[in-house]
Amino acid sequence: MDNQINASIVLAGVGGQGTLIAGKLLGILAMNAGLDVKVSEVHGMSQRGGSVVTYVKIAPEVHSPIIEVGTADFVLAFEEVESIRWGKLLKKGGTMIVNTQQIKSLPVLMGQMKYPEGIIESLKEAAGDDADIIPIDATSLSLETGTAKATNIVMMGALSNFFGSDEKMWKDAIEEAFKSKPKTIPGNLLAFEKGRNAGKV
Repeated sequence: MDNQINASIVLAGVGGQGTLIAGKLLGILAMNAGLDVKVSEVHGMSQRGGSVVTYVKIAPEVHSPIIEVGTADFVLAFEEVESIRWGKLLKKGGTMIVNTQQIKSLPVLMGQMKYPEGIIESLKEAAGDDADIIPIDATSLSLETGTAKATNIVMMGALSNFFGSDEKMWKDAIEEAFKSKPKTIPGNLLAFEKGRNAGKV
């Protein structure tokens, strides 16, 4: 990783999608590169189904973990509606990676609300030339590894295309992040590769 890199990253999802683990992985990646990093869960509850947002700031020196509106270099939406909820944080010229999975909330399932349609198209239209919107079916790619639990690592793989670090640094960080569960490492490395390939534009 370029030791002069400055990156503000928003990881937005729902409980159970692994945004906190993704934040931890980015923290390991940055520290291995000798950079300062601050990771902060700033909104929501981590119980399954609740909205969860993690802010990650990486730089030679980080003073605050908070990411203001219009300042995020990257927004990773682990679910489509989260892209609408947190898209305002993306800066002009930034990149948003959206998992096309749709997780319907209880009001939607009960018929009290309707899940928004055409989210990706609306995002692209609103962004125009001011931002890159990259949709990937991260959940299906994760399932190809034998589990849906690697969706977060697929998203990290997609992000790696736009980050100042080589593939080996990412894989080393994945191995470190999951060293307490060594049996999951091969599957997570495969999920990373699938996301990296899917995120290439």
